[in-house]
Formats: sequence, structure tokens, C-alpha cells
Amino acid sequence: EGRWKTDAGSTAQISSCSGGFCIKLVSGSHSGKQIGRMSATGKGAYKGTITDPASDKTYNGDATLNGTSLKMRGCVMAVLCRSQNWTKM
Repeated sequence: EGRWKTDAGSTAQISSCSGGFCIKLVSGSHSGKQIGRMSATGKGAYKGTITDPASDKTYNGDATLNGTSLKMRGCVMAVLCRSQNWTKM
């Protein structure tokens, strides 16, 4: 939970919602847009959906927390994936 700096330089807010976590951009050109929903799967791992704010396309996603670093990954058919590394603010 908390605020995270994305690779694009925007700030994302991760907060509890519906038994999981919601991800919303709070700065940048897509501020106010919800871009994800994740549920914990154990040991710093999360699964859910991630939305590309520019295209509004939603992908299956996962996240891995390691200290103050959060690796976000979205995939199409589990083979075409794109990752970003976010930093805790």
C-alpha cells in the first residue's frame, strides 16, 4: 500500500479495496484513472489485472514486492508481457 513512482514518472496510489488492492494514478496525464486490481497470493506476490492508461486495454497481471521495489507485469496470453519497476515513495 502507499504511493509508488512508476517508470513513466507518474505517482500511483495502492490501497485496500474489496479484499485486495486497487491501483490508481494520482499524478501525470492520466491522473484519477484506476489502472489495476490485485490480490495477494503469498510471500510478496500478487495477481490480478492491469490497465494501460493510454489505450484503456486491460491485461492479466502480476506484481512482486521486494523491499521498496515493486515489479509490475501485464501479459497477453501469458507470452507477450511488459514489465515496469516501481519505487516506493
